Amino acid sequence: MSDLLETIDGGVAVLTLNRPDRLNALSDDMVRGLIAALTRLGADPAVGCIVLTGAGRGFCAGGDVKRMAGAVETTMEERQEGLRGKHESVRLLRTIGKVVIAAVNGPAAGAGMGLALACDLRIAARSAKFRTAFAAVGFSGDFGGSWSLTRLVGTAKAREMYYLNTPVDAAEAERLGMVTRVVDDAVLMEETMTMARQIASGPTVAFSYMKRNLHAAETEPMQTVLDMEALGQARNYLTEDHREAAKAFVDKRPPVFKGR
Repeated sequence: MSDLLETIDGGVAVLTLNRPDRLNALSDDMVRGLIAALTRLGADPAVGCIVLTGAGRGFCAGGDVKRMAGAVETTMEERQEGLRGKHESVRLLRTIGKVVIAAVNGPAAGAGMGLALACDLRIAARSAKFRTAFAAVGFSGDFGGSWSLTRLVGTAKAREMYYLNTPVDAAEAERLGMVTRVVDDAVLMEETMTMARQIASGPTVAFSYMKRNLHAAETEPMQTVLDMEALGQARNYLTEDHREAAKAFVDKRPPVFKGR
């Protein structure tokens, strides 16, 4: 059985981290598969939204600590380059031209939390818990967690969660702005797929430009974002979706978008 499962239905691609017996702790095959899938799906015009979730009772426990304990010794440089390669998964989640929703179905720890926070939206089951986890194993952090968490919750709370390994449950995560919505465990995928289908049936070209703008807004000066907005709006003006939306507005009916 593959460490990463993929299904596509109605323009929504669902990627499932699939090591449920290890709370979906990351394996090399899983990360390689995730990078390949995101690269491919990000360029697929038939896919309008991507959902990332975990099999079983957890989202992702992060790195496989048991495997680390028996790992073959390598140099610092080899480890650094290996991790930089795995970080491509986070960069893709942040930058591909598709909206990515994390359906957080249980614990999201360490690198697993980093993956969830790199998604555009997060819907959390009430059983979900977020934990940095790195201090417990003598690590400083990876998979962009320090970058994403600081921007979502602020520097003080991010430091608390990293230094003290403070767990955050779903309700607290919603209050802090870490998740978009909290739902009952039994309806997590139903609620996630409803949102994903809404996005997939929307103006996906416009969404891709929105994502670029919002990503840039976190680090770039205002003038840069204004220029990007001007470019995006000019491109969107030429789309069939914009023409359909304008006509639907005049006709007083809902638009039917085609993603082009």
